[in-house]
Amino acid sequence: MPLESPEIAAAAELLHRAASQHQPIAPLREQVADTSVEAAYAIQAHNTARALAAGRRLVGRKIGLTSPAVQRQLGVDQPDFGMLFADMAVGDAEPVARGRLIQPKVEAEIAFVLGHPLERERHTYADILRAIDFCVPAVEIVDSRIADWRISLFDTIADNASSGLFVLGGNPVRPGAFDIGRCAMRMSEGERVVSEGNARACLGNPLNAAVWLADMLVRVGQPLQAGDIVLTGALGPMVAVDPQRPQRFLVDIEGLGHVEACFE
Repeated sequence: MPLESPEIAAAAELLHRAASQHQPIAPLREQVADTSVEAAYAIQAHNTARALAAGRRLVGRKIGLTSPAVQRQLGVDQPDFGMLFADMAVGDAEPVARGRLIQPKVEAEIAFVLGHPLERERHTYADILRAIDFCVPAVEIVDSRIADWRISLFDTIADNASSGLFVLGGNPVRPGAFDIGRCAMRMSEGERVVSEGNARACLGNPLNAAVWLADMLVRVGQPLQAGDIVLTGALGPMVAVDPQRPQRFLVDIEGLGHVEACFE
C-alpha cells in the first residue's frame, strides 16, 4: 500500500484524532484491510510527516519489542521503532499531568545520545560505541491510542511504537565507564520494588538493539544523526501507572545512576 493511499491517510487520521482527543480507539487492525508491517510503518510515517509539518522537532528514536518474551507473544522475530519528538521529553522528577496521556505505563531503559551519525549499511559494536557521546538512564512512558492495550504488531508500529513521553537522567556517563551489556536495573515506587531486570533483557545487550536500529534506518533512508537520542529498550517488565493517585517511580541502573518519573 503506497504511503499516500486513502487507507493509509484514513488510518493515520484515526490515530491522530485519538491522541488529540485522548480517546482510545478499537484496534486499528480491525479497521483496515492491509495489516502488513509495511502498511503499519506507512501509517506511522504519515503521522510523522504531519508532526514535522506542524513544527514538532524530531530528536531521536525509540526501540520497542526488545524483549524475546514479548516478541514471542506478538509472533515477531525483530524489534520495531518509533519517533521521539522534543515535546515528548519530560525533566527528571518533573510531574506529568494525567491529562497528557491515555493509559500510560513506565519502563526503565538505557538511552544513548549520539555524537556522530550512523550511516553505514552494516554497523558493528565499534561503530555504535564510537558514535555514542554519552549514556543516561531513562524512563520511557509508553502509551497506546488502542483501547485497553489490545495491540498487535501492526497496531503498535502504526501507533508510533506505542510512544508517549520519556524522561532522561541528568548525569551523562561515557560508554566505557559502565558495563552496558550486564548492568542491573531496579525500579521502585516508594519503598516497593515494582520492576527488576538487567541489560541482558534488551536483545541480550542494548548495543544489539542499537545496531539493529542503525541498520534499519539506513535501509529506509533516515540514518541516525549527531545529537539523536536512542531509547534502546526495556531492561525489565513495564509497570502500569495508577490513574487514581500520585506516583513517583525511581529507576536505578548499575553504574549509570538514577532517573525519576512522577505523576500528579
